[in-house]
Amino acid sequence: MFIGKYEAKLDDKGRLVFPAGFKNLVLEGEQLNFVVKKDIFESCLEMFSYEDWKKQSDEIKSKLNFLKREHNVFWRKYMSECKLVKVDAKMGRFIIPKELLDSIGVTKEVVFSGNDHKIEIWAKEIFPSSQISSEDYLALAEAISDLK
Repeated sequence: MFIGKYEAKLDDKGRLVFPAGFKNLVLEGEQLNFVVKKDIFESCLEMFSYEDWKKQSDEIKSKLNFLKREHNVFWRKYMSECKLVKVDAKMGRFIIPKELLDSIGVTKEVVFSGNDHKIEIWAKEIFPSSQISSEDYLALAEAISDLK
C-alpha cells in the first residue's frame, strides 16, 4: 500500500529517484518492476507494480468483447500507452519515457503521491490544483460516511 507524498527532480539524464518511503515497502533485493501509464481522467501518470497492473488489466480485459470494434480500439490504446519501468534496485533510479512526462507537463520536478495500490506522478506545478479544498474534503467524508 503506497501512502504519502514525495517530491523529486529529474536529473540531467532524465532519471528520477524512487522515493525511499515507497522503496521501503518493497522487499530487500526484490526487482522493482512497474507499469506506468497516463491516467484516463487526470493530468498525471499512474505507476503500478507489475502484479497489480496485471490484475487490473485482467479485470478490464474480462469485460471486453473483442468481436466489437470499439472494444478492440480501447484495448489497443490502453495497452500501447503502458510502459514497463525497472527501478535500479541499488541506486533506486529509473527513467519514465519522455513522451509520458510531456503528456502531463513535467519540466523538471514531480510529485509522487501514494494512492493505495498505485502511485500517481504529477508535474510539481500542477499537483496543487489537483487537490480539493478542506471544505469539499469534509463534505465528501460526510457523504461517504452515509453510504453504509
